[in-house]
Amino acid sequence: MSISFRDSERSTIGLEWEVQIVDPKTLELSQKAARILVDAHYTSNCWLVKGEMHQNMLEFVSRKRVSVDECAADMLEAIEVTMPYAEEQGVGLSGGGSHPFSRPSEQPVSATERYEDLVERTRYWGRQMVIFGTHVHVGIEDRRKVAPIHNFLSAKIGHLLGISAASPYWDGIDTGYADNRAMMFQQLPTAGLPLHLNSWGDLERITSDLVGVGAIREFNEIRWDIRPSPGFGTIEVRACDSATNLAEIRAIAAFVHALVETASRELDAGRKLPTLPAHFLETNKWRGARYGARAEFIESADGECIPLAESLPNLLTWLEPAAEFLGCAQDLAAVPDLIASPAAERLRAAAGPDGDLKASAAHALAEFNAGHPIEPQVSKRESQARKLH
Repeated sequence: MSISFRDSERSTIGLEWEVQIVDPKTLELSQKAARILVDAHYTSNCWLVKGEMHQNMLEFVSRKRVSVDECAADMLEAIEVTMPYAEEQGVGLSGGGSHPFSRPSEQPVSATERYEDLVERTRYWGRQMVIFGTHVHVGIEDRRKVAPIHNFLSAKIGHLLGISAASPYWDGIDTGYADNRAMMFQQLPTAGLPLHLNSWGDLERITSDLVGVGAIREFNEIRWDIRPSPGFGTIEVRACDSATNLAEIRAIAAFVHALVETASRELDAGRKLPTLPAHFLETNKWRGARYGARAEFIESADGECIPLAESLPNLLTWLEPAAEFLGCAQDLAAVPDLIASPAAERLRAAAGPDGDLKASAAHALAEFNAGHPIEPQVSKRESQARKLH
């Protein structure tokens, strides 16, 4: 099977942010997407707002851009257009990779053939996909670069989970994971860890084989955490949770943008990009999902393990020249804040020692409205208990 890779300018960027529709009174997910979309599209002629798999979610989609700053402006435009219509429906918008307590199996799926077929085929697990992500597309100017950059980014999935994890709760339960969304999404066929690609031909053969045995009908049904996006001429990073606020979206996007541009520069210089064997990729992904910013990752093929907090400064220093060139150095400089005060930990802290999941949902709603992280109020007793530990 031949797959064409669309011509794309190097290191252009696009951003997709899946957000929750929440009733601010009950803090439950609310099924208002269809009405909001009609207003946004046909009243305001804003097509930066899209529908998604469930009626409790919207997706904000940037235009094709050259900088994180431009993508963030598109996200802000989408928010400013959408919020009045959401308020008319009595709902608010929120981030985070999952809702703390709304029952996933009770959330209605959008009435499209694509999503209805997915749920019919995958049954229980398809019904559970009430999850929210951040996707970053970065343009690749030469198809020959796609496979090595794809493999390089696959070795950074743990790091991507570590900086973005924001889904500790699921169906009313504290899962013990920082990023339970990553564990949920990989239950779908062809989702999860990417396969290693030696060349573009590998991708064509894999796709042809899966279509041939009826596993998929088209390439877009391959839902890896990192995948080429032939129709856009990009590499698409799909591993990250939906951020709880716009400021952290910017930092995540800058991290991905600089990773891809740095990888491209390494290839231009004739240097081989570092990768990891599949069993180490699996380990890093699990550690990122389980421990988030507190994880220790395998950094080399010989098994060297380093805590994210220790390895991140050197990684960011390596990325700084590319970030300066791309105009996202300030946003990249905010990445250490993502692990100094991780979103998953803020959501847990907001719930307090009694595990008040409504308080956690309210905190996520507040961060989205503020556009930046908010440190939860911690009781004096809890603060003393933390010091003792």
